[in-house]
Amino acid sequence: MAEEPASKPGSDSFSSAVNDGRTVEECQDMIQRSLRTPMVKFLKEHLEKSGCAIGDNFIKAVHCGKKISGGYVRGDGIMVCSNHMNIQDEVNQVVIHELIHAYDDCRAANLNWENCAHHACSEIRAGHLSGDCHYKRELLRGYMKIRGHEQDCVRRRVMKSVIANPFCSETAAKDAMEAIWDVCYNDTKPFDRAP
Repeated sequence: MAEEPASKPGSDSFSSAVNDGRTVEECQDMIQRSLRTPMVKFLKEHLEKSGCAIGDNFIKAVHCGKKISGGYVRGDGIMVCSNHMNIQDEVNQVVIHELIHAYDDCRAANLNWENCAHHACSEIRAGHLSGDCHYKRELLRGYMKIRGHEQDCVRRRVMKSVIANPFCSETAAKDAMEAIWDVCYNDTKPFDRAP
């Protein structure tokens, strides 16, 4: 049985799942389907081009005790929390979000997940580029803002994740996010522009 993802700094996608989610085996099948989607294929290809090929066990389903959807941990790979997944789209979103973190970790030789600004930057990029904050997803979460919803969503989700980093207080997380917002929000690599 897989262990719960360690609470190391890095990325945690926060869960919105209901009920008991899926079994580890069901989620692993969903991950396999996710690996065939165009966005996941694109990100895997760019990870390989950056010198960070990922193996078959890089993305794995696990049962999580915390209320998170998944996470990326350097050296361990990506964990998708099966018990917080209900539908294929949720698995796809977690995999895409966490692959962006893996890409950032690969391309930035000095990325330090204990540094609040580094962590916030990767969260800004993952939130902006993954589709986590698409208008329809925000409506389903109960956020009804018409204008500016995407940046508000990214900010809200960055704060939630960076505050969960044991090296970042709420004040440090907010200061870090504000200091690097423009540079990181406008960094759309490996895409030509925000998808």
